Amino acid sequence: MSLPRAVLALLLRDLRLALRRRSEMLTPVLFLLMVATLFPLGLGPDRDLLVSIAPGVIWVISLLACMLSLSLMFYADLEDGTLDQLIISRWPLPVLALAKVGAHWLVSGLPVVLVAPVVAVAYGLSSETIGVMALSLLLGTPILSSIGAIGVSLSVGLRRGGMFLSLLVLPLYVPVIIFATAAVTASLEGFSPAASLYLLAAMLVLAVTTAPFAIAAGLRISVS
Repeated sequence: MSLPRAVLALLLRDLRLALRRRSEMLTPVLFLLMVATLFPLGLGPDRDLLVSIAPGVIWVISLLACMLSLSLMFYADLEDGTLDQLIISRWPLPVLALAKVGAHWLVSGLPVVLVAPVVAVAYGLSSETIGVMALSLLLGTPILSSIGAIGVSLSVGLRRGGMFLSLLVLPLYVPVIIFATAAVTASLEGFSPAASLYLLAAMLVLAVTTAPFAIAAGLRISVS
């Protein structure tokens, strides 16, 4: 089997396993919808207030929704022995790790990208700002999955790694939140969001090219 076919097989395997756990797949989307609904109920119907807080609220909820599914990335593979097979296989572990990150994003990140514009409409954002919001999520959520995968790779061997994972990845998520919300806020105020979006794109390229090597190193350390 060639390397591209091996990567595709691993990606399809993870997607099939996710489809068998449909309740876990829907958790990020349901979390986003429920928590986003609570803010207007708690703050009242003031449209100007809702519009001003919408970028930060939607992005923070998207971040937390992504974190809910991080534990699904490697823990089950460790329990059934799949992770050991990936480490000792003849294929480069960083490439296989990138396939795992891609599967996680397709399951947890992409649904958030598709649902968040609906939430943005409910908050009263304009169509142009919603487009910037969707683009920032499209660029930013793969970065969240990549950073989260590094944290999971370092904590997968710990018995109680949930708290360690949160403490490890949350500070690394801060730059993504800052630039993503800055892009949406700039569009909201009539300025160009290009600078923040370019920075997000640069961070995405950096994450895709470097995170797989960090994930592979973390898995070898945790499993050894």
